[in-house]
Amino acid sequence: MDEGFPAKRVLYFLKISRSTYYYRRKHGTPVPHRKGGRPAPGYTKTQIGDTVTDKQVKTYILTLVKGEASAYGYRKLTSCLRRDYDLIINKKKVYRLYKELDILIPQREVKEKAPRHLAKNRRVTGPNQLCQVDIKYGSVRSSRRFFFLAIAIDVYDRSIVGYYHGHVCEGSHIVSMLEQALQNRGLNDGEKNLIIRSDNGPQFCGWAFHRFCEERGLGEYRLNRPI
Repeated sequence: MDEGFPAKRVLYFLKISRSTYYYRRKHGTPVPHRKGGRPAPGYTKTQIGDTVTDKQVKTYILTLVKGEASAYGYRKLTSCLRRDYDLIINKKKVYRLYKELDILIPQREVKEKAPRHLAKNRRVTGPNQLCQVDIKYGSVRSSRRFFFLAIAIDVYDRSIVGYYHGHVCEGSHIVSMLEQALQNRGLNDGEKNLIIRSDNGPQFCGWAFHRFCEERGLGEYRLNRPI
């Protein structure tokens, strides 16, 4: 390029970046094409400025996974590297090195969820046709403790057919409460027309509640939103 002509203007008209031009001028070769951002530097810095190679970081990782960190994932391992070896390193790099070592811990198996049936508007003409169940939370100021209150209401006559209260509320507690509610309504033999409607709380999405409804011949339907 003619030094007498402003280089900036030529680069502007040719649509060539300054970095490309000066790289070619210095090295005589095209700028290497990079994929996926800047290349990995191959090292990691410590808090005091020392340089640690990726090979050494991999050794640290192998040392950790042989000890108490054997069940850790790459996120937890990142914290261990920062704490034990004073490294300035992020979880993305630890994941890359972890993957290169081929020691990634398999993801936990996803458990199959109980079937879900969406609730629809129903015409209720008598008792024991539609029962609505909900869970509320309360607290006792004097002891600063929380408690759960689960209530089953017959939609037709708005009567409370069953309830449960306690510091813990799981699917098994809901099942016990509904068992008692069925007895109170004289439905010991099951009632095919009875529908249980609830929200998407964990107590109602679990298998305990689903199996109970299936065994007793009850229909279970959950709303898309809280009751």
